[in-house]
Amino acid sequence: MMHWRLGWVFAGLLVLSGLSLPGASVAGATLDRVTRAGVLNDVLLNTYPPFGFIDATNQLAGFDVDVATAFAAKLNVKLHLSTPAWESIIGGHWQGRWDICICSLSPTESRARVLSFPIRYYSSPAVLTVHRNEQHIHSVADITGKRVGVGLGSSYEAYVNRALVIPGEPPITYPFHDVIVVPGDETLNFRNLALGPGVRLDAVISDLATAQAAIAVSPVLKLEGPTLYSEPNVIATEKGDPEWDRKVADIIRALRADGTLARISQKWFGRDITGDGP
Repeated sequence: MMHWRLGWVFAGLLVLSGLSLPGASVAGATLDRVTRAGVLNDVLLNTYPPFGFIDATNQLAGFDVDVATAFAAKLNVKLHLSTPAWESIIGGHWQGRWDICICSLSPTESRARVLSFPIRYYSSPAVLTVHRNEQHIHSVADITGKRVGVGLGSSYEAYVNRALVIPGEPPITYPFHDVIVVPGDETLNFRNLALGPGVRLDAVISDLATAQAAIAVSPVLKLEGPTLYSEPNVIATEKGDPEWDRKVADIIRALRADGTLARISQKWFGRDITGDGP
């Protein structure tokens, strides 16, 4: 039998060398924090229906809220939702304030510098929306010189600025130039577009599900032209905790396998946008 003092020394050397004893596991700092507190701190947007918004009862609701709720249930912890400014989320350096972003985030090269993307959980293509009385815009090629609304700090803002690169996706083409970019709240963008062609905006670029939700509220709006590009949406975490990233990916795979993601998607979109993903 190994002397107990030597045993502790041997175990310590294994930990320092990055190895582990048989049967031992390293939970990761974030999972440790979540488990000890019994709370998962998730960030999302509250101005992004149908993914995250304030409902008629003044409560946070939406697809992302339901996914986060199911995620926390798998961990057997409570869910705490925060809605900071988008720039704070994608800027990284969370310093333990938040554990995860189930917030309809598209992976981009710039975001990958400060955030990790453990797994995709749905896909919704980018689309062009115009007013039904619009006479001059028939595809995205026609937005040159036009005022186009996009979410502030969104991938769509990068797209109209001809600067979007999505890791793992084909290069994006830009059949337009010199767009007058109008970044802001996406809900307000659609309201402004509904005032009429060119009154405040000429078009809005967003994801398909958001555009469809806006059209349901304002039937004077319509989709125009084919989808613009494929847009995966990922779970994001603070860089530096690979054990937590693996746990996040495992939970999303479990929610996909047991049909939870598909049921949540059917509830909000009438179809499954979650699919199989890495």
